[in-house]
Amino acid sequence: MVSEKTNKHFKETEDFLRPQFEKLEEIRDYNQEKVLQAFIDNKVAPEHFYTVSGYGHDDLGREVLDKVFAQVFKAEEAFARVHIVSGTHALSCVMFGNLRQGEKLVSVTGTPYDTMQEVIGISGGAKRESLLGHGVLYDEVPLKQDGTVDLEGIANKIDSSVKMVEIQRSRGYDLRPSVDIDTIEKICKTVKSKNPDCICFVDNCYGEFVEKKEPLEVGADIIAGSLIKNPGGGIVEAGGYVAGKKEYVEQAAMALTAPGIGREGGAMFNQHRLIFQGLFMAPSVVCDAVKGAVLASKIFEDIGYVSTPKYDEKRTDLIQTIAFNAPEPLEAFCRTIQALSPVNSYVTPIPDDVPGYEDKLIMAGGTFIEGSTIELSADGPMRAPYAVYMQGGLTYSHVKFVLKNIYEKVSKV
Repeated sequence: MVSEKTNKHFKETEDFLRPQFEKLEEIRDYNQEKVLQAFIDNKVAPEHFYTVSGYGHDDLGREVLDKVFAQVFKAEEAFARVHIVSGTHALSCVMFGNLRQGEKLVSVTGTPYDTMQEVIGISGGAKRESLLGHGVLYDEVPLKQDGTVDLEGIANKIDSSVKMVEIQRSRGYDLRPSVDIDTIEKICKTVKSKNPDCICFVDNCYGEFVEKKEPLEVGADIIAGSLIKNPGGGIVEAGGYVAGKKEYVEQAAMALTAPGIGREGGAMFNQHRLIFQGLFMAPSVVCDAVKGAVLASKIFEDIGYVSTPKYDEKRTDLIQTIAFNAPEPLEAFCRTIQALSPVNSYVTPIPDDVPGYEDKLIMAGGTFIEGSTIELSADGPMRAPYAVYMQGGLTYSHVKFVLKNIYEKVSKV
């Protein structure tokens, strides 16, 4: 049980944050209507929850699922598949499907996060299998000193030789601001003004349904993300999605399966209903997760830690970062989340090596779906400034309860 003083502080903070919460609930309601309309327009029915076996040919549910995703994200085409093992895999399919030897990829939001560095080939041991190993050229536009996007730098870097730009919406393991929809629009306009044929590709992980618009509505050509993040609503067991212009989506699908198969094959293993239902639930679940992040930002700022984004800043993804500048409170934060998780509460997180990352990580996530970051979880690299990256929360009440306990423990570290 937490102290009465802590309960009082949280109640006062929630009252103070009410205007912020109302804005988030307005976004939730808008996105819920949008998702519902896609279900109605595409006549989703119980027969679309059934599956086929073997090659997965003539799967009516899979076809309708793709149409629903396409409508929700305002795409010409889309596919959502359990065969995508992670968000990184979804992004990799887009890149390997649409880039060829001698073509250039430019990251316009600085250096991508750790796992994408290995896909590109600028770090890690899988050099021959990476984009660089396949002869794709790579460059990047550093962020400005304050962590924001350098539009002038992008304009100077983009020319006819650039085939694709990657825009990373979330911050990854960095303290830079996440890239909101308005900024994505400015990036796309800048890129297209220099090279109209350049593919604007957005890594949409953690960003779905946080704002009213999605990147394809403001000039992006293709997006990708994970189904065990926002759009899976916390119940999808595995998978990812790709959405955008037909040509680019088809190329990504063939990178996932094989040339000539693309989106037309792949048994879905009775996962249709969960993916449909998870997408339907996603706007509400995302709203609760973001409300929890706003609460965390304000609470830990009150006791002297640096929280980003600030509680009153515009949100474009789930992630809340709190910099502790010491390993002990970072470890206490993660261990408390684990201890108050519905699954594996008895496990004690310790820093350890994780494939795809250069530094040891401490990770907390007693989730129903392994690695699900729409469920309440937290992690952080064991390097200065010892920042925790908190994300998710299936219900706001669970996030609040956990934060109360973390608040009391971290205050004593």
